[in-house]
Amino acid sequence: MKLNMGSTDRIIRLLIALLIVILLIAGVLQGALAVILGIIAIIFFVTSIVGFCPLYVLFNVTTKKK
Repeated sequence: MKLNMGSTDRIIRLLIALLIVILLIAGVLQGALAVILGIIAIIFFVTSIVGFCPLYVLFNVTTKKK
């Protein structure tokens, strides 16, 4: 698995995941939207920690500097 995410991309994803978690805990997000955004937050968190995004491979995109 080749890393394809740069540090800025990883930080932005972590911040978005954190924001979603805060909104979930505060009860601002509810219902189906909460579930969908919760899943997205988990995906963002995992991909930012690992540094690899499978969708980037499909579209041949990389944000990592060479």
